[in-house]
Amino acid sequence: MSAAERPRHVTVGGRRVRHRVDGDGPPVVLLHGIGRTLRDFTEQHDLLAQRFRVHSVDLPGYGGSLPMAEPHDLAALARFVGRYLDVVGVDRPAHLVGNSLGGAVAMRLAVAEPARVASLALVNSAGFGREVTLALRLLALRPLGRLLLRPSRAVARRTELALFHDPAFATAERIAYALEVARQPYAARVMLETARSLGGFRGVRAPWRDELLAQVAALDLPMLVVWGDRDLILPAAHLEAARTLLPRARTHLFRDCGHMPQIERAEEFHRLLVDFWATPAAHGALTATIGDPRDEAGEARQGRPAAEAG
Repeated sequence: MSAAERPRHVTVGGRRVRHRVDGDGPPVVLLHGIGRTLRDFTEQHDLLAQRFRVHSVDLPGYGGSLPMAEPHDLAALARFVGRYLDVVGVDRPAHLVGNSLGGAVAMRLAVAEPARVASLALVNSAGFGREVTLALRLLALRPLGRLLLRPSRAVARRTELALFHDPAFATAERIAYALEVARQPYAARVMLETARSLGGFRGVRAPWRDELLAQVAALDLPMLVVWGDRDLILPAAHLEAARTLLPRARTHLFRDCGHMPQIERAEEFHRLLVDFWATPAAHGALTATIGDPRDEAGEARQGRPAAEAG
């Protein structure tokens, strides 16, 4: 890792936060998933920094960021992102890109502080259905949840393999780093706190999902929702729910791809994202759904009216 790629630290709410900032242009904020870190956006950070001012940040209690004094629920994480933007001087609407938990955090911030947000790009995002991998549902069971989060190389390897359709992406370096992150003294507590605030053994709870998505749907905001069709964490069927619940959003399904298309389909993901931001829709004129997944007849569902695409 070069000096230019090395994350730095900033103080937010009296706590040390690890982040990385590069490039010039419109602001972009990249938000990772539960139990993860800003490294999940390394490829996109590097590509986007050629045209944008890119902020990758470890959410509090994850990676190199210290935990908050308050519970690590969705509302608190969204407030943290707002405070982070204040600290680093982002004083104009930013494009938010969130993977998994990060997508739900991005939506929560957009609802709470819409003036901060230029667009939402939701990547295999939490919030579109009850179904979630058994590994996360088991965290709701006490004391099993904490036992399951005991750091071990075997658990780190299984986790990395579950994130990707192509096992070649579960590299020895990724596994070693995942184990290092899991060994942080606060890692298990924060992950349990976050997971249990969002769901239980039966899956992701409906009340917060229904409320949040209704509020997001009411926003006059460009949105892109993408998924990997082989996602083992949050099933690709959630993309159909997104089409129904956010009928004006653009959508795209990545073939032979798991939970992290920003890594597994980095170049394709980058092109899709930049094209989304370049369209009139990204400047507040979004009027139709674009569904890139192919239907059973083999035709791409592109540019169809919202009523048909749902």
